[in-house]
Amino acid sequence: MTSVAKNTSYFTLALILQKVSSLTYFTLYARYLGAADLGQYYFAISITSIFGIFIDFGIGNVITREVSKAPEKAKTILANVIALKIPLALLTAGALLIWSNALHYDLIVKQLIYISCLTMIFDGFTNSFFAIARGFHTLKYESISSVFFQTIVLILSLIVLHEHQSVVWLMATLTTASAVNFFYSMIVVRKVWKIPAWPKWDPQLIRQLIKLTIPFGLFVLVQRFYTYFDSVLLFRLADSRAVGLYQIPFKIIIALQFLPLAFVASLYPALSSYWHNAREKLSLALEQGIKYCLLISIPVSMGAISLADQIVLLFKSDFGEAAPLIRISMLAVPFMFVAFPIGSLLNACDQQKRNTINMTITAFFSATLNIILIPRYGAMGACITTVISSILMLTLGLLVVPRITTLRLKHTIIMIAKIAGAGIVMTVFALLVKYHLHPIVTIISSVFVYALAIVAFRAITKEEMGGLKKIFTKQEQV
Repeated sequence: MTSVAKNTSYFTLALILQKVSSLTYFTLYARYLGAADLGQYYFAISITSIFGIFIDFGIGNVITREVSKAPEKAKTILANVIALKIPLALLTAGALLIWSNALHYDLIVKQLIYISCLTMIFDGFTNSFFAIARGFHTLKYESISSVFFQTIVLILSLIVLHEHQSVVWLMATLTTASAVNFFYSMIVVRKVWKIPAWPKWDPQLIRQLIKLTIPFGLFVLVQRFYTYFDSVLLFRLADSRAVGLYQIPFKIIIALQFLPLAFVASLYPALSSYWHNAREKLSLALEQGIKYCLLISIPVSMGAISLADQIVLLFKSDFGEAAPLIRISMLAVPFMFVAFPIGSLLNACDQQKRNTINMTITAFFSATLNIILIPRYGAMGACITTVISSILMLTLGLLVVPRITTLRLKHTIIMIAKIAGAGIVMTVFALLVKYHLHPIVTIISSVFVYALAIVAFRAITKEEMGGLKKIFTKQEQV
């Protein structure tokens, strides 16, 4: 349990530092590049992120699971995974190059895709090395690597921006950091566990790995498609400027997701334990999970909506049009956050296939709605799709919950009403003072007002705080 606690601490701290660093250099990019060039940059990343799944295809999960079960097989597993990934990387890169030339992208967009393709390949192998480390129940090196990667990108980006180089050089900083990460992960596996990164082709083991990978790969494929396809469609159906404007709310939402991710990492073991040993406790654990996500997401959502016109001031005047995009997109945040504990419940209670089905339905619905809305409304159409798709994903998950446990409907509605009421009080306060105080002062004082409103409305009691604490206690105490 001590190693689990350390791993969780390493992972959570690295995740926070990663998001802070990522938001920092994203803000610098936006200020330096403007919406159109920023859109080209993130279009290249989006398209290579989608293609990149065919190098990994979720095999990292299989590596971790199999090494965890049989550590002595780690060397053989890694050797065969590398042997499998080399031709996959070449084929994927070839397909990406053919794609970019067949669609006659501008020269600078092609250059961005080519450089991003190298990042895709490096990351594909790095993921396998760190999957080995996870199989040995070690997240320390991966956490260090994550922070190190973001630091390299930030430092190199500052140099490129200082020298007034083009967006192509900014993409090269990402590839450079990925290359360093690749060699670091390979050296760690070699030095710590004495496993060389040398390919070996065992047809029987390769077939077994592919068979085990398919369920994981399908989920990751759909998830990657759902996350990045809107930017690809925006570039194709609108223009690069629309992609750049859309990145403002998109990056904010992605950065915020570390909050429910960190929470679910602690909630999942408790849900899994309750499912096997104490099913009567599932309902309380789920309700507490939903409450936590709402306590965080509602003020974040309402605060960002009320302060959107000041948030865009962090960027150039070129991004003034992003304010309404932020307001619409942030409506999705509470639904996205609550979907995390719901999805965790399904995975913990042997309903993981339903999670994949729900993600697939939502991804295809999102793509269809984007195709309809983007030609007419541009980036706003993509934001509207994000909100509706988030509601759909949560709804599909909630439909499965009654098969597993029972939520107290009246209690849940009252809980939501109290938290929303506190959020409204905070929003009114923020709207009244935002033009009279510095934005940072406005944010801090609004958080304080929200906390007071939560106490005043009795949105969370001492007993519930105790119940929330129990969720995170050691398994022996469950």
